[in-house]
Amino acid sequence: MNIDQVAKICHEANRAYCATIGDNSQVSWDEAPDWQKISAKRGVEFHLATLNQGSEPTVAASHESWLREKTADGWKYGPVKDAEKKEHPCFVPYNELPAEQRMKDYLFVAIVAAFYEHSVKTKVWR
Repeated sequence: MNIDQVAKICHEANRAYCATIGDNSQVSWDEAPDWQKISAKRGVEFHLATLNQGSEPTVAASHESWLREKTADGWKYGPVKDAEKKEHPCFVPYNELPAEQRMKDYLFVAIVAAFYEHSVKTKVWR
């Protein structure tokens, strides 16, 4: 397993979850724009770095990492996700996210942690 593979799994899990809450705007990993793939990979890297330091990333820390990355890339709050304007409705502190949006962070944390734990036991991370 490698960062790209885990990022793809996180992306696809998020896409599937979004579909269950009526958000069908998420495209598959293969159709996703480069900025979205890079964002997912950076998220995996953040989680792995935290895990490698002996800590477990919290869901709030996961979201804050995403906010820092988006801020650095010029994104801001907007009522509707718009990649051209670099606006996103989740561009708020974690505690202000609706519960269904917070679930995305829970999924991301759990997926990376599962692959990390497996790799530590089996030494299969590349």
